[in-house]
Amino acid sequence: MPFNIEKYRGLISRIAGVIILFFVLASKSRWETENEIFTFILFVIGIVLVGVASLGRMWCSLYVAGYKDEQLVTNGPYSLCRNPLYFFSLLGVIGIGFCTETLTFPILFLILFSSYYPFVIKSEEKRLLSNFGAEFESYIHKTPAFFPKFSLFEEPATYLVNPVVYRIHIFSALWFIWFVGILEVIEGLRETVVIGSLWSIY
Repeated sequence: MPFNIEKYRGLISRIAGVIILFFVLASKSRWETENEIFTFILFVIGIVLVGVASLGRMWCSLYVAGYKDEQLVTNGPYSLCRNPLYFFSLLGVIGIGFCTETLTFPILFLILFSSYYPFVIKSEEKRLLSNFGAEFESYIHKTPAFFPKFSLFEEPATYLVNPVVYRIHIFSALWFIWFVGILEVIEGLRETVVIGSLWSIY
């Protein structure tokens, strides 16, 4: 039986999150002592990306919450590209990397994301093709897979939203912000010498 990457995506993400948290706890940015202005710039870039990612994921959830596998969503962010939720997730992951005030973590997160999520996307699109057939084929031909094409943007005048499902999706959309909060707590603990670091990285 082939490995169902969609089914175990949540578990894999949680395991990866724990491993990443360990390395963040064990690491300290060398830029803190060598160039404080640069660490400030990295953190600001990270905060901007995390903010855009969180808003973008909430925007995507507004359209898809309650409609997964029920109908093909092609409006709003899904008119820009076929996987806007993952596009904004990539921005958020890179943003968290920059919030560590290093260059190592955003590069590492980009590599990890690029190594894993293309398989998730391929698996999901295979399922969507099976569910929606010609309608999804037409959507594939006119809409890019990952990077948004803003000239394609379409949105309806009104849209029916399932508030219960959307409320659940909001919490998952905000985990980037929570992770930045965790980073700040770690930084505060490190400054008070409650925790140390095993190594310093750029």
